[in-house]
Amino acid sequence: MKIDSTISAIVTGGASGLGEASARALAAKGARVALFDLNEERGRRVAEEIGGIACVVDVSDEASVDAGFAKAREAHGQERVLVSCAGIGTIGKTTRRDKETGEISHLPVDLFLKTLRVNLVGTFQCVAKSAAGMMTLEGLEDGERGAMVCTASVAAEDGQIGQVAYAASKAGVAGMTLPIARDLMSEGIRINTILPGIFNTPLMAGLPEKAQQSLAAAVPFPKRLGAAEEYAALVMMMVENGYFNGATVRLDGAIRMPPK
Repeated sequence: MKIDSTISAIVTGGASGLGEASARALAAKGARVALFDLNEERGRRVAEEIGGIACVVDVSDEASVDAGFAKAREAHGQERVLVSCAGIGTIGKTTRRDKETGEISHLPVDLFLKTLRVNLVGTFQCVAKSAAGMMTLEGLEDGERGAMVCTASVAAEDGQIGQVAYAASKAGVAGMTLPIARDLMSEGIRINTILPGIFNTPLMAGLPEKAQQSLAAAVPFPKRLGAAEEYAALVMMMVENGYFNGATVRLDGAIRMPPK
């Protein structure tokens, strides 16, 4: 799909990090971009800089998602591109024994469910609703109506200690990619998923410098954190290359995460 001013796009989690970089890459080629994010102030600032619009959206809430799509489509028309980056990171072991008291506890089920609702259900909601809208469009070259890119994580394949909820949610995103591609194949809509490794995002920037250096050193090559622009470059390739479909691709400098 050629990205230009005729193309409307929606990026969830578009106010920062991987989502922001993707939104900027799409806008740089002329696309009309709507950002879905809970951070209203940051979303508005990024939208102003790229000539797009910001929509305050909680991807885990269906009514909020519906309102976001309505606002984006009213402003830009039906989107042909969806990039799903919204997500949360949660930490907690399945069960743990307190070293001092010996007390045994488990990960709160509510936290596990919240992680699934945001990362997995939130991604599915946006994909399903976007695809339904794309189905109303006329096909472009090869009958293509739209393209979607989702964000999982290398944790989907090698989750670490304390990542049970996060890894499960991201494995779900990776696991639904091919079935969705097959569900949509007769409608000319493509979907792919990226499994990013350790990237230099605002979340990572909050860690101590020593911790960041240690993480960077663990990457086989290049020995550094990934840049959000590198993620966005793969997003653009997946969107623009019409033969890219149903794939889950690691973008990680060849890292394989150890148990901890």
